[in-house]
Amino acid sequence: MNTRTDSPIKTLIPDVWRAIVPSCLLDTEEVQCWLNINLDNQLNFSDQLLVLTGQRLLSYSVERVEAYAYQNTLSLTRHDHGGVGKIELFNGEVRLACWFYTLAHNIQATRFIKQFNLHCQSHITGVAVVQAPLELCPECMSPLPLEQGECPQCSSTLHAPPSTWTLLRLWIFAKPYQWQLLSGFLLMLASTAATLVPPYLTMPLMDRVLIPYQNGAPIDFVIVMWLLLGLLGSALAAWGLGWAKTYILALVSERIGADLRTITYDHLLRLSLEFFGGKRTGDLMSRIGSESDRICVFLSLHLLDFATDVLMILMTAAILFSINPWLALVTLVPLPFIAWMIHNVRDRLRTGFEKIDRVWSQVSNVLADTIPGIRVVKAFAQEGREAERFRVANAHNLQVNDRINKIWSLFTPSVSLLTEIGLLVVWAFGIWQVSNNEITVGVLTAFLAYISRFYARLDSMSRIVSVTQKAAAGAKRIFDILDHVSSVPEPTHPVHLARIEGQIELKNAGFRYGNRAVIKGLNLVIKPGEMIGLVGHSGSGKSTLVNLMCRFYDVSEGSINIDGVNIRALPVSEYRRHIGLVLQDPFLFFGSIAENIAYGKPDATHAQIVAAARAAHAHEFILRLPHGYDSLVGERGHGLSGGERQRISIARALLIDPRILILDEATASVDTETEKEIQKALDNLVQGRTTIAIAHRLSTLHKAHRLVVLDKGEIVEIGSHDELMQAQGAYYRLYQAQARNVDTDLDDAPVTQIDQKAGA
Repeated sequence: MNTRTDSPIKTLIPDVWRAIVPSCLLDTEEVQCWLNINLDNQLNFSDQLLVLTGQRLLSYSVERVEAYAYQNTLSLTRHDHGGVGKIELFNGEVRLACWFYTLAHNIQATRFIKQFNLHCQSHITGVAVVQAPLELCPECMSPLPLEQGECPQCSSTLHAPPSTWTLLRLWIFAKPYQWQLLSGFLLMLASTAATLVPPYLTMPLMDRVLIPYQNGAPIDFVIVMWLLLGLLGSALAAWGLGWAKTYILALVSERIGADLRTITYDHLLRLSLEFFGGKRTGDLMSRIGSESDRICVFLSLHLLDFATDVLMILMTAAILFSINPWLALVTLVPLPFIAWMIHNVRDRLRTGFEKIDRVWSQVSNVLADTIPGIRVVKAFAQEGREAERFRVANAHNLQVNDRINKIWSLFTPSVSLLTEIGLLVVWAFGIWQVSNNEITVGVLTAFLAYISRFYARLDSMSRIVSVTQKAAAGAKRIFDILDHVSSVPEPTHPVHLARIEGQIELKNAGFRYGNRAVIKGLNLVIKPGEMIGLVGHSGSGKSTLVNLMCRFYDVSEGSINIDGVNIRALPVSEYRRHIGLVLQDPFLFFGSIAENIAYGKPDATHAQIVAAARAAHAHEFILRLPHGYDSLVGERGHGLSGGERQRISIARALLIDPRILILDEATASVDTETEKEIQKALDNLVQGRTTIAIAHRLSTLHKAHRLVVLDKGEIVEIGSHDELMQAQGAYYRLYQAQARNVDTDLDDAPVTQIDQKAGA
């Protein structure tokens, strides 16, 4: 959707309509607003255009152009469901027109309807519409959404650059180790001071021993012995102190890194499913793994070296000024130039390294997609395609790294060149001072020894710019997780229920996925111990309703109550312990079968595990495995059939003895014989337990006390199977459609299969 500005129409309206729209306008009309529609009435992709002028609403399609003059009985409404939006034009209660669009245009449609209402009101009252200036995205120049400052087209690529100050936030994790850090700093100060002693001892060694010896004076071996002992002592002290401070600070940094990983992972597990829906597995693994490891290396090695370098430079500068102020000033000549280079390079390195992290996560994402889905890759013979995906991602990573390396490769040698020039200047100035008898050769020798260390530390400090920016980029990506607030928060004043009876009440419950309304105004009361069957077409909202009951998401409107208490008032983990969930696609962890069954109750005894497996009709096939309950299950249940995985997941849910049992297509992946066994077990298990079951095969819900029929996120029917069949409504049509499909399957099946199905 776009609004009118002083720009020509041809710069606003899509290319395909630029020649058509002006030809249909009256002489006094100007385009005020337009909306691109991309679906026809059969929901096929087709270009259409809605245009608002000061007098009419115009509809352009390939076949015709329709016009609707503004009047006080005209209204425009918008609805969405199942990924499709619908705009309807009414004159009173009579529908004049209907247009469909994909939900990518939902925000624009909302803004278009708002503009339509303004123009209708203007036509009635005679007050001119005041057009707000068009806000464009500075990156892609497309209109910004209504009351939103971020462009949805390019927000996925807009990332705030990380700041070096982000590293200061790591103090939260370092604070518990502050005394170890203080002792490490004191040891660092002492070891740095010890390393500065040898150059200072070279002055008397040159001026009082070696130079007098060249002039004919005898060597005083006592002085030589004390000076050499001083050099040896300082070396030993520097070694011992250096080892102690490195060991202590390395231990601390490793613990900070471990705490960082643990807290980040713990926070990640507490986030809602909404967060994971927008993230890639490889990216999250990269953040917790490689990014935290990079920060740990920075803290244990590079930050330690940086602090040592700073102390060395400050202490060396103090010694140099105490020996000869003028020579010390000459030594500092390269510093302003190096500081200027660091300032100019730092920002480009910081943003570049953050981009490298994002690009590398794309490489990890390809691996995270392909390796778990290797069976699908091979089944469809897509090895070449996935290899090409990896090559493209890897090439992009190489390209981004090359750009950063161009900057870094120029920066480092430039710093080295400046330090070499500085050393040359010191040599020249020092020789001139020696020739004028202003300093001795020993002083110049000590100066050169100190300066070599000074410039070496300066060069090392310049190199830390790279690792600092990498660590800052990694810290930002980790704090992006830690700063994310779950959309399913813990209650401020939690209510603790000693026992849950299992009454579930939905009061005008509604939920939206982004701009798409999935659940609308549901009102339903489920009694304790009652079995409810949820039926409806795909996309009618059955699984979403189950997710809301489990509080994987929170309702957008209304409330869900358990035993009269809003589930938002209950601690999340405490509430979910009373729910047994069996998903359509069972997920098993790598480990033994016993460990998978006991996942929700790790302290379960072997007898309890076996009892749950028997109830789920899994005991027999488990005993046929080589190691029985100790048999290892591959990742995601590899090595077991779909029915076997499902029965283990049912046993896992039964072991916790939940008050509320949710079966989301629990028997969809099992054969008819296995389904019979599971149904027998479920008939006993649902007694005294509130059960919500979703099933496409309506015959599996014959034991349900009531069936709730959903359509487009709303309850359209409630009743038993017999009652709904007599009503001949939505449920009747679903049942008849399934019966026809079964009959067709039987007609096409071989005789042996027909006999088996008839027997079933």
